[in-house]
Amino acid sequence: MPNKKSAERRVKIAERNRLYNKYWTSRCKTAVKKLLQAVEAKDSETAHKVFNEAQSVIDKAVVKGVMHKNTAARRKELMSRRMKAMNA
Repeated sequence: MPNKKSAERRVKIAERNRLYNKYWTSRCKTAVKKLLQAVEAKDSETAHKVFNEAQSVIDKAVVKGVMHKNTAARRKELMSRRMKAMNA
């Protein structure tokens, strides 16, 4: 346990930030998983819709500082490759 008032505040802030980051990270992973499921099912219409939503969620996570921009680019590239493979 922290001994100083400022250390107590930092613990509270760290916990708040941890939950915020966990929320956005989970949201990104869920969006990607939904896309991969749609691609596995060969459902082109749903896949395109979910693809746009997943890109949006990932971009928002970058803006909020939860995810690094290169990580986001890598994940979006993975999704686009799966989409191209499904269409081919």
